[in-house]
Amino acid sequence: MDFTYAQAIIIGFIQGITELFPISSLGHAILIPAWIGGSFRDFISEENKAYLLITIAMHLASSIALFLVFRRRWFNLIGGTFIAIKSRGFQSTQFRVLSYILIATIPVGALGLIFGDYFQSIFGKPAFSAAFLTINGLLLIAAERMSKGSAVVQTGDSDSQIDQNINSKSALAIGFGQSLALFAGISRFGITMSAGLLRKLNHSVASDFAFLLSLPVIVGASIVKLPELFTTDANELLGQILVGSVVSFIATYISVTFLVRWFKTKTLYPFAIYCLIFGIASFLRFS
Repeated sequence: MDFTYAQAIIIGFIQGITELFPISSLGHAILIPAWIGGSFRDFISEENKAYLLITIAMHLASSIALFLVFRRRWFNLIGGTFIAIKSRGFQSTQFRVLSYILIATIPVGALGLIFGDYFQSIFGKPAFSAAFLTINGLLLIAAERMSKGSAVVQTGDSDSQIDQNINSKSALAIGFGQSLALFAGISRFGITMSAGLLRKLNHSVASDFAFLLSLPVIVGASIVKLPELFTTDANELLGQILVGSVVSFIATYISVTFLVRWFKTKTLYPFAIYCLIFGIASFLRFS
């Protein structure tokens, strides 16, 4: 595979900017090279198995940035959970919230392992990604309209609000919703936040839970797939992958910092409109 440092920077930037925006980073990793064409189009050819590994490596870089932004939350959740287990205080906020995160991660992990070959077989097909990106836009609009005016008044910090408004059943339901993001074009963050809105969380808390849920899924996929970087043709591209990952890390850190502020007061509508426009245009172009 011919993958230059300039291309690695471009792909890393695309990955970092789109990872936590509700517009699907995987969808853009397929559609933008398809639109650019030329050697970029070769990335998504059926013969090229290395590109999926490259995108997963850049996802891992995004997850590191995501962890750093929310590091205090994660340290608090993990530390509080250890204390709860030691003292048998299983009703603590930290233990319950971390439990909900783990429960919500189970469906996507299980479905990813069971149907991994199928999702990999349709990865790289622009028409599929365009269709799912369009569906993503419709889902964001539906979530906003169905949740309009229904968000309950919430007090306390974000973890307390998650604890007050989510239970094991709703965490599992959100987890199944998150599984739709296995289709390139459906945003993991967008579908998870939409599910939170439908559970009557406000935008700030729904986005907080969606941010937290993003980390274990990305890390899990990386653990499963990234060893292949060193046993396939992709091992010849480690320098380019490292550069692209650094760019992805920086872009993700900036975008997450922006989004945390955005969703305190703003909605999903602008992202939904973008997905509809870009998704429909791409479907017409590549179908």
